[in-house]
Amino acid sequence: MRAVMNVFPDFGAVGGASGLPQAIGALLTIILIAAVLMLLICAVTWAIASATGNAHLVQKARAGVFCALAAAALAGAEVAWMNALLRIGGTF
Repeated sequence: MRAVMNVFPDFGAVGGASGLPQAIGALLTIILIAAVLMLLICAVTWAIASATGNAHLVQKARAGVFCALAAAALAGAEVAWMNALLRIGGTF
């Protein structure tokens, strides 16, 4: 017979944990806003550098666009990943 263990984090064990979801939501919002602003700035820089023929700046701006997209994707995926881990943790 297999013993069932219900493992789940105790968010009430830490003082001030009641404001933790709001703080995480605010940080996620700031990260997404910064990623969108970085995407816009780098995309405009990429376009201007391409028009003027500055290949070095094009490479840097392209890297910035890809980094901004990766940051936005990771910030969005982290919520789903954390929820999945909390769901899985309760099944063992």
